[in-house]
Amino acid sequence: MTTAAQNTSQAASTQAPIRIDIWSDIACPWCYIGKRKLESGIEQFSASGDAPAVEIEYHSYELSPDTPIDFHGSTTEYLAERKGLPVVQVEQMLDRVTGIAKDVGLDYDFDSVQHVNTVRAHELIHFAKANGRQLDAKERLLKAYFVEGRDLSDIAVLADLAEELGLDRAAAVHALEERVHHDDVLADQQQAYGIQGVPFFVIDGKYGVSGAQEAATFADVLNKVTTDRDNTTA
Repeated sequence: MTTAAQNTSQAASTQAPIRIDIWSDIACPWCYIGKRKLESGIEQFSASGDAPAVEIEYHSYELSPDTPIDFHGSTTEYLAERKGLPVVQVEQMLDRVTGIAKDVGLDYDFDSVQHVNTVRAHELIHFAKANGRQLDAKERLLKAYFVEGRDLSDIAVLADLAEELGLDRAAAVHALEERVHHDDVLADQQQAYGIQGVPFFVIDGKYGVSGAQEAATFADVLNKVTTDRDNTTA
């Protein structure tokens, strides 16, 4: 379920909402971690009760676009075989990420994660956006990938998740089979400010934050935006 922090700060301010544009991939472990830290940062920012609301929009970014659409294997196998990394090194990397994820309340299970080409998942998120459920879809797909080990290249699996969110299953299948939102995915990636990695956050159209920064960092930037606005109107 979408939290208040995911949607908006729910503040009583009369100021225009602060917009946060986020480029991320559902197969990026740091993107899920960064999502949780952002949510905590918004909660800190909103604690005063008179802060502006916060509006979030996600944008597509494929971390491993070279993954074949029919690839079936684990994250360990993908990184070892296709990136040329020793298995032991990959396992150590994933263990470290799992520990960091647990610190923000996420239970990653890399033993069950199925590494996939994520373009279809991004198309489903755009389908959900067109139906007013983008934030819910983003959260659900991240959990399905990192916690539940679902195959998010499978149209039937994606349709199940869409239906779970209250979206029309047949419409979701049609959108995925006909690539209705493929151009939306490409447009997001073309708009990505030349970034080389994700998550990447653009706050109020002027401040960029790269990576899964601490909650306090996000709160500080949101406070900076508010101060900028106050100075502009003073």
